[in-house]
Amino acid sequence: IIRGYLGKWTLVIKTITLVLAVSSGLSLGKEGPLVHVACCCGNILCHCFNKYRKNEAKRREVLSAAAAAGVSVAFGAPIGGVLFSLEEVSYYFPLKTLWRSFFAALVAAFTLRSINPFGNSRLVLFYVEFHTPWHLFELVPFILLGIFGGLWGALFIRTNIAWCRKRKTTQLGKYPVIEVLVVTAITAILAFPNEYTRMSTSELISELFNDCGLLDSSKLCDYENRFNTSKGGELPDRPAGVGVYSAMWQLALTLILKIVITIFTFGMKAQFLPPVLCWSGEFRLLPDGPRIRIPSGLFIPSMAVGAIAGRLLGVGMEQLAYYHQEWTVFNSWCSQGADCITPGLYAMVGAAACLGGVTRMTVSLVVIMFELTGGLEYIVPLMAAAMTSKWVADALGREGIYDAHIRLNGYPFLEAKEEFAHKTLAMDVMKPRRNDPLLTVLTQDSMTVEDVETIISETTYSGFPVVVSRESQRLVGFVLRRDLIISIENARKKQDGVVSTSIIYFTEHSPPLPPYTPPTLKLRNILDLSPFTVTDLTPMEIVVDIFRKLGLRQCLVTHNGRLLGIITKKDVLKHIAQMANQDPDSILFN
Repeated sequence: IIRGYLGKWTLVIKTITLVLAVSSGLSLGKEGPLVHVACCCGNILCHCFNKYRKNEAKRREVLSAAAAAGVSVAFGAPIGGVLFSLEEVSYYFPLKTLWRSFFAALVAAFTLRSINPFGNSRLVLFYVEFHTPWHLFELVPFILLGIFGGLWGALFIRTNIAWCRKRKTTQLGKYPVIEVLVVTAITAILAFPNEYTRMSTSELISELFNDCGLLDSSKLCDYENRFNTSKGGELPDRPAGVGVYSAMWQLALTLILKIVITIFTFGMKAQFLPPVLCWSGEFRLLPDGPRIRIPSGLFIPSMAVGAIAGRLLGVGMEQLAYYHQEWTVFNSWCSQGADCITPGLYAMVGAAACLGGVTRMTVSLVVIMFELTGGLEYIVPLMAAAMTSKWVADALGREGIYDAHIRLNGYPFLEAKEEFAHKTLAMDVMKPRRNDPLLTVLTQDSMTVEDVETIISETTYSGFPVVVSRESQRLVGFVLRRDLIISIENARKKQDGVVSTSIIYFTEHSPPLPPYTPPTLKLRNILDLSPFTVTDLTPMEIVVDIFRKLGLRQCLVTHNGRLLGIITKKDVLKHIAQMANQDPDSILFN
C-alpha cells in the first residue's frame, strides 16, 4: 500500500472536499471517492490491531471488504459491491475474504437504509418500475448501445490520457487553484443555459430512467394523448409532442457537453490515489494521477453519457414503432395501441454500456445496475450491452481507465490479467548482476550505529538484508529502512550512552562487553526473521505469480541459505517489458 494514501488526514480532507465537490455541480461522481474513504477507514482500523497492523496480507483482506462496503454505500448495491471487490479490486481473494466482504457490505447497506438519505425509504439510488417487458428484437438496439459504450470508453481513455500527458509536460498543471476556478467557471457558463446540464448529474440520470406517466410534467413526457383507455394502467405508445422534440435537442447538446467536460474534468488532477496502488492482492484504487485537484469519480458522469444516448435511441425507437407499426419487425409483437417501447429502459442499458466501456467491468457492473435500479428482469439486456461494450473497447485498446492512469503515472503495478509464459529464472532477474557492485547488506553483530547511518544516508533502499557476516553471506533476516531510522533516533534520545560507536546487534543475545565500551543497541525486535525468499533456480513464472498474489515489494534470492541477490517489483516489471521486446529502461516509475 502506498504510504500516506489511506491515512487519517486523507480521510478527513477527502470527506470534507467530496461534499463540496459534488455540491458544486461539476461533471463528477462521488462513488470512487467513497470507496477511497471506506478504504481509509479500513486501513486506520487495521492499525488498532496487531494482527492486521503487522501483516500486509491480512490488511489487504480488510481493504477488500472495505471496498465492498464503499460500493454498497455509494450505490446501495451490497451484492454488486462484493463482486466489484472480487472482479476489480482484489486479485487474491480467498474464500474467507468473500464472506467478510459480504458481511461488511451488508452492514453498510443496513446502515444506509436506516439513515434513509434519499428520503424515499428505498436503498437504491435510481429506482425504476417499468411496466413493459422487453422483446427479443430489442436486443439489436441494446447491442448498438453496447457498441456506442465501447466507442465512448475507447475515446474517453485515449483523449483523457493524452490530455493528462500534455498537462504533465507543460505548465497547465502547475497552478491547481487557478485550474479549479477556471474549470468551475467554464462548467457554470456552459451548463446554465440548458436545463439538463443545469441539474445535478444524479437527478438527470433519474429523469432519463423514468417511465413516463400521465401526471409527469417533464418535457421528456410531453406526448400527445390520443387514446381513450389504458389497459392495466399502462400507457400506449404515443406520438411525441413539442416538448419531447425540444428535449431531444437539449439532450443532444447535453451529450456533447458531458463528453467534453467529463474528459477535461477527470483529466486534470485529483487527490484520489496513490486508490485506488492500493488495489489487488495488491490493491488497485486508481492512483493519484493528473486530474483536477478535487475528489472526483467517473461512474456517474459515464452513466449520464450512456443514459442520454440510450434515451435518445429509445425515443427514436418508440416513434418508429408508433408511426410504422406495419413494419415486419414491429407487427409481430407490437399491436396498435400497446405500450411496446420503454425509452427509460434504453437509458438504463446505455448507462451500463458506457460505464462498462470506460472501466471494462462486466459481472459486477450488471449486478450493480440491477441493484441500482431494481430492474432485475432486465438483466439480459444489461449483460448484452456490457459484454458488447467491453469487446468493442478491448478491440480499440486493451487498457481500462484505471490501468491507463497507473501506467501513465509510473506506479509499479503487476497486471494479473496477462500470463507470464517465459522460461527465465530468478537468477536472470535478480540484482546485483555480474560486474555490478555488491548488494548492500547489514551484518548481525559487527556494525556500529555510524556504519548503519552512513548506509542509510548514501542509499535510498526501503530495506536491507541482514547476514551473519560479509564473508559467509548467510541470510538472517530483513529490516526496513524506516524501522532502522526510528529505532536509532529513539535510542539516541531515550537510551543512555548510545553513541555512533555503539555496536548494533540483530542477534537474540549480545556477548559481554569489556569495561568502558559504549552500550550496544539491540534491534532484533524490528528484524523480519522470515523474509520471503526464492532460490536462484526458481522459474520467473512462479516469482511473478507470487508477487501478484502476495503483494510483495521485494523477495530475496538465496542458494543453500546463502544470499545471492534481491528481486523488487520494479525489476519484475522491467523484465516483463524486456520479454515483450520493449526497452526496459523506457519504463519510468514514480
